[in-house]
Amino acid sequence: MNRGTVFYKMSGSGNDFLMFDGRYVECSAFTPEAIRRLCDRRMGAGADGVALLDPKAPAGVHFVFHFWNSDGSVAPMCGNGALCATRLATLIEIGPADGPVRFATAAGLHEGSVRDGRPSIRLPDCPPAQAVQVAVEPGERDPHLMTPSVPHLVILVDDVEGVELERRGPPLRSDPALGAGGANVNWVSAAAKGTFRMRTYERGVEGETLACGTGAVACAAVLAEKGLAKPPVKVWTRSGLPLEVSWERKPSALTSIQLSGEGRMVFRGIVGDIAS
Repeated sequence: MNRGTVFYKMSGSGNDFLMFDGRYVECSAFTPEAIRRLCDRRMGAGADGVALLDPKAPAGVHFVFHFWNSDGSVAPMCGNGALCATRLATLIEIGPADGPVRFATAAGLHEGSVRDGRPSIRLPDCPPAQAVQVAVEPGERDPHLMTPSVPHLVILVDDVEGVELERRGPPLRSDPALGAGGANVNWVSAAAKGTFRMRTYERGVEGETLACGTGAVACAAVLAEKGLAKPPVKVWTRSGLPLEVSWERKPSALTSIQLSGEGRMVFRGIVGDIAS
């Protein structure tokens, strides 16, 4: 990572990212060590992840969305990261301000838009949530696995505030029933006026984040499968900011999946001395 490279600090409902313009920095600059140093909250700029908007993209696509977790691992997609990327693309003119913003990810093609400063993204179709056998504790129920671009375990509880997340997250995140790569873990409970609250333990961050976009999609879908909600669903994140999810339920898939939330520019910075 070259000294003097510009980055943008973005917030997606408290899920925070360092985002880079691919016109001025190559993908090869993002080594695991550089990412860990950038994301360090004491010795670096601090973030849950790093994203590169690379305009060297296929025809009809505005950019390729590359994303790394704060531990330096590659992630196929990130919902709040994609909301922030959609907003940033319109600000730095990689994507149109008044039309669809199309971007490619390792999880498929996505499309975003911005209205009154608030971004939304449309996710690819995905299979419905499926019940899964994991080692739940008293108070945890109805575990389901779903992959709206990223795999998520969803567990229903009476009150998310009572979850011992730092204790429960690590074993659940790597439960053998979730496959070799594990999954993010989300706990969800009812809130006021037909809305819900969620907390997330994110793989790659290996801790709690203040929000999770694809996790909100998974939570909303599981709630609907259990007859507890129907789209659109408002989910309150740990930061106190809402994410809104809608979709159409077909027999074998969820289609027209829409996620909207915050995509806020916090500040623009310049990389200083950092190992690559």
